[in-house]
Amino acid sequence: MPTLRLRLFLAAVICGLLTAPALAERAHLDGYAGTAVCAECHADETEAWKTSDHAWALKEPDPASMLGDFENAAFTHDGVTSRFFRKEGGYFVETEGASGKPETFQIRYAVGHRPLQQYLVETTAGHLQVLDIAWDVNGRKWFHLYPDQKLPPGDGMHWTGAYKNWQARCATCHQTGFDKGYDFPSRTYKSHWTELTVGCETCHGPGKDHVNAARQGNPHQSLMPKLGAGQQDNEINACGPCHARRDAFSQVQPPAGSPFNEHYALSLLTPDLYFGDGQQNAEVFILGSFLQSKMKAKGVTCSNCHEPHSNALVAEGNAVCTQCHNEAGRSEFPTLRKAEYDTPAHHHHPAGSEAAQCVTCHMPERSYMLIDPRRDHFFRKPDPLQSQAAGAPDVCTACHTDETPAWAAEHIAQWFPASDRSWQDRSALIAFNAGDRQQSTIAALEAFIRNRETPAIVRATALRAVAAGGLTLPEDAALLLKDDDALVRAAAAGALRHLPAAERAALLTPLLTDPVRSVRQTAAIEIAGAGVAALPSADDQAYRAALQEYLDSRMANADTPEGHMAIGGMALSRRKWDEAEAAFRTATEMDPQLVQAWLVLSDIRQARGDAAGTEALLTKAIAASPGNIDLLLARADFEARRQRTDDALAWYKRALALDDARADVWLGMSIAALYGQKPELALDYAAKAEGLNPQDPQAIVVTAMAHAVLGQTDAARQAAERARKIAPGLQLPQELEQLLTP
Repeated sequence: MPTLRLRLFLAAVICGLLTAPALAERAHLDGYAGTAVCAECHADETEAWKTSDHAWALKEPDPASMLGDFENAAFTHDGVTSRFFRKEGGYFVETEGASGKPETFQIRYAVGHRPLQQYLVETTAGHLQVLDIAWDVNGRKWFHLYPDQKLPPGDGMHWTGAYKNWQARCATCHQTGFDKGYDFPSRTYKSHWTELTVGCETCHGPGKDHVNAARQGNPHQSLMPKLGAGQQDNEINACGPCHARRDAFSQVQPPAGSPFNEHYALSLLTPDLYFGDGQQNAEVFILGSFLQSKMKAKGVTCSNCHEPHSNALVAEGNAVCTQCHNEAGRSEFPTLRKAEYDTPAHHHHPAGSEAAQCVTCHMPERSYMLIDPRRDHFFRKPDPLQSQAAGAPDVCTACHTDETPAWAAEHIAQWFPASDRSWQDRSALIAFNAGDRQQSTIAALEAFIRNRETPAIVRATALRAVAAGGLTLPEDAALLLKDDDALVRAAAAGALRHLPAAERAALLTPLLTDPVRSVRQTAAIEIAGAGVAALPSADDQAYRAALQEYLDSRMANADTPEGHMAIGGMALSRRKWDEAEAAFRTATEMDPQLVQAWLVLSDIRQARGDAAGTEALLTKAIAASPGNIDLLLARADFEARRQRTDDALAWYKRALALDDARADVWLGMSIAALYGQKPELALDYAAKAEGLNPQDPQAIVVTAMAHAVLGQTDAARQAAERARKIAPGLQLPQELEQLLTP
């Protein structure tokens, strides 16, 4: 199955929901007091907050909040000219709408204030979409966030599409007390919130009880989570949900401080998000990087470095780091090596230079949304050779562009001969992901996973990698299912698919009552996938409860294509074909370019014996994504199964015209030619497939069969022997088995 098309998880953008003040007012009754009430006692904190990124997370349009040029400014991208103007006190944009024609939309909200500002419009009642054209605050110009993409109307990634909807993607992290209020049957939103932007109670939780206690003379009584120095768990639970790449389980923003894993599934360090050495690649919003760090392991928390109300750093420049990393050390972190770090003796660059800044080497930047640089919070020691092995950026040669990683590594070894980088070593995982399956590599990776000193998010990522190859030992899995960290337990639950169904179920059932929701849900998914016919009554009740939790969490994301992909996947696991088909069809309606959904739909139709339905689906899918090889290959395979050899070969050739290095396409062609009584062509195509993928015995089997059809018995026998040598357990066609029988 092809990799799911990468989806945009928009960063600091968009805003939220409906416009009826009554809905927002109703939510105020649910334990929230509002920032204005907090300010009565916390004036200094409120003043600091007013200029913060949090305060600017979402604003209604007015002369103070609208930073872009709306004086009849024009911006042209990909042949479409958009015009920004004011009318009757409002702010408007005329641009290409979902119809493909120019439409005029009123700006409903502004998002952010540095280094860019984005704007939300209401396309249909309650549906807020973010424009792909944003305002560069420093450069004072309009720019397109995706200048290299051609996104016509009807594409899920077009600004009017499912991936640019504010409620589905971003609102919960830009508002306080947010409730998405999405109704799937009617495809409508009735969203509401307690406060338009990120106010006090987004981070501190509902404050009504605290306010009442303070007004009764008990100002220090609080039911809100305690934040600040020494409160790492609470701060991760408060800050993490919005500063993480994660999947939410509910339409309603949980109160601040709620346990993260009860409400979200954190994304692991997958190649689409992170480089192999752990550095950020895609926009991951910090938490996943921080969880890998030694600083997290030692108890450092967000507010050690960030002033939470103004969002400013607690000091300037290197002073942020030297508040702890100095000759005196810091009592809260007794294991810190006491030394002077802000000196050329440590950083080996001219004092005061950009290269002498701690963050330059230990927190490299990557820019997102073109102009928004974000620093990596892994806090790695530079390791040029490991970064090179991972295909990741190297901070040294990023500046010293005329040098090599080996040169940089040699200098670092001279400067720090006793430096310990074992805590950040990913060599076994990097090698495994690069295809190294030597026993020594697998053993090293298993030891890496079992090591409790390895950060949990890294262990979980490595466990998932090993699991994909069916290499997890049952005894390891049993141990990891009891791990202290929920990320590891959840990953272990998914690492048992190579075991017999009954054995899998026996190992997984204890997790159905795990104290953490993300683990319970994963256990339910895996038991459903095992196809276990029946569980003992007590376990069955727990299974149904955990399964319902999972289904509820997916329905909470029913306004996203990926939500319906998950619903469809679960329905497939439970053999509920009609439900699966409905879910995948909904996914394709939301995103016509979602190739994986089309492929699953065609498989379902074929399994149900509906050739005409399969052909219609593939025709529609290819019309939406004419340049997708996987769809062309699926159509070719479909024609080959119907024994329409010439049609099949024509479709295979269309796929090869896009990429002639696809072994699976050449293999398909060889099989089609063989069954179409064209053995000479089958030999040619099979040779191409084998050349591109020598370890796949299928092409060699086709070669053997083609020789057999041509009466070339010795050549057929030799090819069959080669296939059996590559895959000793391979079951060959009867004709070839007879050739190998003495």
